[in-house]
Amino acid sequence: MPASYHKYLKEILISEAELQQRIKELGAQISLDYAEVDDLLLICILKGGVMFLTDISRQITVPHAIDFMAASSYGVGARSSSGQVRLDMDVSSPITGRHVLIVEDIIDRGYTLRFVMDTLKARQPASLRLCTMLNKQARREVEITVDYVGFSIENKFVFGYGLDLDEKYRNLPFIGVVNTEALDKK
Repeated sequence: MPASYHKYLKEILISEAELQQRIKELGAQISLDYAEVDDLLLICILKGGVMFLTDISRQITVPHAIDFMAASSYGVGARSSSGQVRLDMDVSSPITGRHVLIVEDIIDRGYTLRFVMDTLKARQPASLRLCTMLNKQARREVEITVDYVGFSIENKFVFGYGLDLDEKYRNLPFIGVVNTEALDKK
């Protein structure tokens, strides 16, 4: 574990054990909901969703494929959204007629997910649902239906478990709250 993260950690918001327990529960619910489906496709939104995708994929007992998209409203190294969403990488699999589950790390204002969902809906999947590890409802500016939520959190600046702090610390096994005072001194 990189020791340098300590100076930026105000508190651990969600422990590794809590994350893994909730992922197990989500995996069981998704498996139940898709029990009769043989063409489930998990689409991970890069980069932040990778940790969540790998863990939840292992908990989903129905056969499924995975693919990736990269969409962002943040610039490289930016800490706030520009509001302008761009698609940096599209899925490689056709989704028409397939059951699609988007796997995301965090939903904040909602612009990126609304863009992704509209893009995918236009391709006429059999179904399109959304699973997020973190839901920051207090910041929502765009209406989004979230089918599976790991944790609803307050409006806090978080990192770890796929979420970056200036492109670092995605590898932390927990979700921590950023000590913004230490960050301002950086």
